[in-house]
Amino acid sequence: MTYSAKLSTRAGARHILGRWQAQQPWVRALLRYGLAVAGVALALGVALGLQSLNFREVAVPVLTIAVALITWYLGTGPSVVAVLLATSLFDYFFVAPLYTLAVSAEDLPYFFIFVLWALIVASFSAVRRRVEENLIQARDHLEVEVQQRAQRETEIESLNRELAKRAGELETANRELESFAYSVSHDLRAPLRHMVGFSELLQSQAAASFDDKSRRYIRTILDSAKRMGDLIDDLLAFSRIGRAETRKAAVNLEELARDVIAEVGPAAKDRNIVWKIDPLPVCFGDRSMLRIALVNLVSNAVKFTRMRKQAEIEIGCVKADGAEAELFVKDNGAGFDMRYVDKLFGVFQRLHLREEFEGTGIGLATVQRIVSRHGGKVRAEGVVDQGATFYFSLPTIGKAAERSA
Repeated sequence: MTYSAKLSTRAGARHILGRWQAQQPWVRALLRYGLAVAGVALALGVALGLQSLNFREVAVPVLTIAVALITWYLGTGPSVVAVLLATSLFDYFFVAPLYTLAVSAEDLPYFFIFVLWALIVASFSAVRRRVEENLIQARDHLEVEVQQRAQRETEIESLNRELAKRAGELETANRELESFAYSVSHDLRAPLRHMVGFSELLQSQAAASFDDKSRRYIRTILDSAKRMGDLIDDLLAFSRIGRAETRKAAVNLEELARDVIAEVGPAAKDRNIVWKIDPLPVCFGDRSMLRIALVNLVSNAVKFTRMRKQAEIEIGCVKADGAEAELFVKDNGAGFDMRYVDKLFGVFQRLHLREEFEGTGIGLATVQRIVSRHGGKVRAEGVVDQGATFYFSLPTIGKAAERSA
């Protein structure tokens, strides 16, 4: 039998005994008063026996001790009975004239001694009983806590087993995802290359015999194949982000932002873009992953400011309080409706038509996955035709040192 089972058995036994005593109160009262009478009678016998052996003045201590024990263990009611009975017996057997209940002035001190002694012991008894009740309550509460803790441990073990099962399922799903990524990168690319290659051959060899509608069909096939290739590339990149091992170190975000602008800027060299880079903190993370996230955010800003004569793109920091830094990429482009902000970071979710702005709808999902792997959060604010701001938080060097410690 386990410890918790033993505790449960003891608690059940006490519960049954308490119910029985509550249903039969006269049994307990009869037992207490009977013990009080028996205790005084036993003390009287001892005192008479010692007196017969020529021991003098022993009746008062013997009867007083009996009263004290009765008061200590049986309570107030039996104590009163014991005092009255002990006083009467002492007066009857040990005070002249013997074998009478006559009370003289000389007998009163003995009576007061019994009463005073009973009161003193009763006060200590009350304190003891109060302490015992508190201890019993504390013990019962502790036993209940032990039972609850044993139950919680059982639940935790069950949850751990379920977690291990889910971990195994997740590992299986990851292997299937890797297999799918391999299939995408090899099996789908081959027929896609064939489709593009033969379409280009057909366009180059039979272009003279095509009318405008046929040429439009060929261009549609090639554009669709290109979009499918881009989609495959983005899916593979998104899959690799989730499986790649992070190599975290100190990253100078201001330097990284300038590198990203130098990479993305040449693609829009014919446009009037005003770049603004605020002072940025040094954060703790994987530089290559953070570069991918910034490239996606800055590329989006460049893309969605295409209709502006003067585009304004700002990279800044809202706060850096020592624990984490919240950074942002802001533009004055097309913006979006805040009612659909929850869809922004989902895979394949787009809030604009493909004819207006190209893309596969995976870039922001990639950003969210990268930031989540760094322990941060991503959020966005925007107004239609007034621009958008994307915020993301990263741990600072101080926070990383605290975690390491």
